[in-house]
Amino acid sequence: MNIVTDVVLPIALAFIMFSLGLGLSINDFTRVFLKPKEFFIGFFSQLIVLPIVALILVYIWPLSPQIAIGVMILAAAPGGATSNILTSFAKGDVALSISLTAIISILSVITIPLILGISLSILGTNLSNEGISLLDIAFQMFLIVTIPVIIGMLLSKILNSFENVAKKISTVLFFLVLLGAILAERENVISYFAQSGLVTLLLNVLMMFIAFFISKTLIENVSQQRAITLECGLQNGTLAIVVANVFFDGGAYLIPAATYSLIMYATALPYIYYLRRN
Repeated sequence: MNIVTDVVLPIALAFIMFSLGLGLSINDFTRVFLKPKEFFIGFFSQLIVLPIVALILVYIWPLSPQIAIGVMILAAAPGGATSNILTSFAKGDVALSISLTAIISILSVITIPLILGISLSILGTNLSNEGISLLDIAFQMFLIVTIPVIIGMLLSKILNSFENVAKKISTVLFFLVLLGAILAERENVISYFAQSGLVTLLLNVLMMFIAFFISKTLIENVSQQRAITLECGLQNGTLAIVVANVFFDGGAYLIPAATYSLIMYATALPYIYYLRRN
């Protein structure tokens, strides 16, 4: 057993999700019923459009099977907690961003196995032949994502003063996980980045553009358009890395999540800068 990939990474992700839960309340879930249209557009863009765009890219792009699967793991992941912070910087609807992140993260116990099962079947990969069970993925997601979020919510009032510290620790853990993933494959990292860099960049740019177009077409409120655009461009790279490590033995499978985790900030920050200047 590899202590880092089998123990440290899942614990790091669980803490990150716990810190997300500390900042949530029931209102973040009930708000969906107050603004169902806006939430559904973000939900549809994140869980339906994003995986379809990723699937089209890996289907037509000359990628190795491992890199292609890694891209789909990334596309199945929910939005990252940093999307809430960057939405605030972009003067977007932070409440909508939080609701999307919270609910899609909770549902990842179902959506990640479902998206992976369907997309990999289309790509001609049978998970059962690889010794991977969708039920096992769902159960592990429940343990390291859903339960920590729920515990964080339950303890939010007691640990209210700890929330800001937890978020700072989570940020450090995110970069440590990213650095660890890159160092673990340092011998092949240049080759892997060469294979996945362009496709993950294109996925990021395309998805932000598509999410912006969909939200601008269907929603008048500019702050909500910004929230949905950023939510669809900022994925939970830590979760994708953990899924790639725990269920697919890491290696090339985790490289798309690692490259995307760097690229998404390189595209989101200039976008936010532009929004703040105009």
